[in-house]
Amino acid sequence: MHIAMVSGEYPPRWGGIGSVVYHLAGHLAARGHDVTIITRSHKQATPQQPGVSVLHVPWAKLPMAFTRSYGKHALTELRRLHSVKPVDVVHTLLPLVSWTAKEYRWVEEHIAPVVSALNGSWIGEREGMKLAARHKESATWKNPNDLAILLTGGWYARYEQAGLEGSSMCVAISESTKAEFEQWYRPPEDWECETVLYGVDHKVFRPMNHDHEEEQLAYETLRKTYDAADEAALHGDANTKTPLLLAVGRLVARKGHRTLLRAMPSILKQHPGARLVIIGRGHMRKTLMRQAKRLGIAHAVHIQPGMSFDKLALHFRAADLVVYPSYYEGQGLIPLEALASGTPVVTVAQPPLTEMIDESVGGLFACGDHEDLARAVNACLDRPEERMEQMVRGRQRVLNHYTYEHNAEAYESIYERLFE
Repeated sequence: MHIAMVSGEYPPRWGGIGSVVYHLAGHLAARGHDVTIITRSHKQATPQQPGVSVLHVPWAKLPMAFTRSYGKHALTELRRLHSVKPVDVVHTLLPLVSWTAKEYRWVEEHIAPVVSALNGSWIGEREGMKLAARHKESATWKNPNDLAILLTGGWYARYEQAGLEGSSMCVAISESTKAEFEQWYRPPEDWECETVLYGVDHKVFRPMNHDHEEEQLAYETLRKTYDAADEAALHGDANTKTPLLLAVGRLVARKGHRTLLRAMPSILKQHPGARLVIIGRGHMRKTLMRQAKRLGIAHAVHIQPGMSFDKLALHFRAADLVVYPSYYEGQGLIPLEALASGTPVVTVAQPPLTEMIDESVGGLFACGDHEDLARAVNACLDRPEERMEQMVRGRQRVLNHYTYEHNAEAYESIYERLFE
């Protein structure tokens, strides 16, 4: 089967969608399918995978508007591709592809059935930013992309409406996202939508192997870098007095980093040796560091830019706890990457995060409540033996339900049903 994936993100754009498409395409190719990615052009080289071809198209470098510009060029390239190598299924990754209802009809009639993956919604993004603003996360106007979503999200939602109504099948990345589309977009009665939660690369994101000398040395170096290296920590003992907390995500308002910083004084009062590492790119780095200084916790906070998967994976497996205080997600891959790495997760007690995380593998707290966040973190750190059990259960949960092998099998089944 020749599958054309239309995705506004693809490596070297390692965003959530880019990462998912890369791994899903590779696993579909391994199952014998021919996969072509149509994505935005990039100055850096694109990683190659057997059985996966990548086509790049131009796009306007403007917030939100790029989705329409890219969508038009992607459609032109899809026509050309189909003329030389017939396409069996068109797989679009919303919301980063903006096609009109007329364009969806044309693709369905002249090329192939469309499967649209619903990776969250512009309306959801907008409402998440409003919620974050109410909790004093950051001024939206400081980030052009956030401002564009706030001002034009409702307008661009019409392209999601077109995808919802014009595709042969929709696939939501969580039950929460499916419910969003049902609430805000009011799909037709005959709407077909399945839910497939994305998985993670369980071979890259895996638990620490303290018996591997080179890996152990890298682990010790990382812990010492962040001043989280008492004797117990260096031996991988959960009963450490210098626990390492990790938060991963773009430095934007809806990721909740300011809420996490507000929680740190209470965490440090109970666990004075705790250290927090935040990994992410974005406009809020200076804001977060100023906040840490005002709170008197700058000595315990480190902010790192984006990094390679291997280095990021080392941080995941070296941490004692991952904290994910996001105000809105279509699904949220970070908690699963943490569980795959054998690291428990403390996150917000609201969907879709509760579809993956419960207290058997971490802890939950009320959205935007920094005192409750501190309570949940301290509760996990206070129970090292239980945390060891959570580590094992979390890894097993990923292997049982959230891998790209599962995703490729699920999507293959969806594609095949289109031709029954």
